[in-house]
Amino acid sequence: MTNLISKLVDIRSDVELKGLLWGTAYGFFIMFSYYILRAVRDEISSADRGNLQILWTAVFLVMLLAVPLYSWAASKWSRGVFVPLVNRFFIACLVAFWLCLVFLPEAARPWIDRVFYVWTSVFALFVVTVFWGFMSDCFDNSQGKRLFAFIAVGSSIGGMLGSTVTAVMAELLPTFALLLVACIPLEIASWCAKVLHRRFATGNVHIEGESNRPVSGNAWSGMRAVFASPYLMGIAAFILLMTFASTMLYFQQANLVADAFSDRGVRTAFFAKVDLAVNILTVVFQLYLTARIVRWLGVGLTLAMVPLATAAGFLALGLYPTIAVLVVVQVIYRAGRYGLTKPAREILWTVLNREDKYKAKPFLDAAVYRGGDLVSGWIYTGLAAVGLSIGAIALVAAPIAGIWAILGLRLGLREDLMAKEQEENE
Repeated sequence: MTNLISKLVDIRSDVELKGLLWGTAYGFFIMFSYYILRAVRDEISSADRGNLQILWTAVFLVMLLAVPLYSWAASKWSRGVFVPLVNRFFIACLVAFWLCLVFLPEAARPWIDRVFYVWTSVFALFVVTVFWGFMSDCFDNSQGKRLFAFIAVGSSIGGMLGSTVTAVMAELLPTFALLLVACIPLEIASWCAKVLHRRFATGNVHIEGESNRPVSGNAWSGMRAVFASPYLMGIAAFILLMTFASTMLYFQQANLVADAFSDRGVRTAFFAKVDLAVNILTVVFQLYLTARIVRWLGVGLTLAMVPLATAAGFLALGLYPTIAVLVVVQVIYRAGRYGLTKPAREILWTVLNREDKYKAKPFLDAAVYRGGDLVSGWIYTGLAAVGLSIGAIALVAAPIAGIWAILGLRLGLREDLMAKEQEENE
């Protein structure tokens, strides 16, 4: 296994290899669980598409409550306690949803669907944010540039397996049965986190016992840190522009798919198949291209590649607003975002302190992310309300994707400077 992985990753010690494997396993089980639930959530968005912007408003409000609670937990317990605690809280929620779907009357189903949609959107960001915050705490900047792309492979393969399971089971079993299936990999991920905590210290803080201490600060310190740092504000702007692009595509997808397929099971299977295609392409990026692109071009150019491709995709969708074109654009966009942009964006955090990784990061990746979804959702609704077609909205979005690319370049330059300063101070 060492020889095989060494052909794909620049491994420099046995300890690094073990950390890589445990981190990859953790990501695999997190995304396995999420992708079982993702297709269920996306099917709800098509069935209830008229209320999407209202649902996203609810997601944002829930995030505003959840982020301080998470920051409080990070200040109270060490990462070895609060990281598994977050995962197990979500497991308890899944069991509660299953009980509601089984025992409550059918008339309650629309409201259960809506609550589940909000919950899944919170779940998706929190468990992934906690995972990558944990990774940036275990590995330093140099290791992140070499290892994060491969760790992301585990996440993508987990997503592929989750999508496959959902595509097969969605038309054979009641949809709510998938909720219990998703609990199993989520619990295994909690054990992977415990092993990583015990065996691997913090990447940039070489202080004895630091990883066993709660993170400093209080429930609101992460939010304050963002507004005090131009670098973190730049990451916030990058996330907002990314959510704008994602939201435009997501709303267009919800409308086109609802018009193309009338059966809910068929729609769920369609979304799962799209997810599977995305994850296959993502793995190709992560195994063979991402680490090399980061090494050859740097973090900034890597961050700019997907925004530039997205701008071209919006232009194509503007000229040919069909479901076939949208699927191609979505697959390329999401595969590039997960395969290239995600590992590169996580490298930006390796030059920051632990408090930023565990508190500012959830605020940006969760509350700011969903805030961007909320604003973008209302923008899309407003553009549609004044009579703009799907194609016209895509043309409006294209130049904004260009601004997103420029910001990625600037963030990469700043990250490189901070990494060099960090090396000089060690």
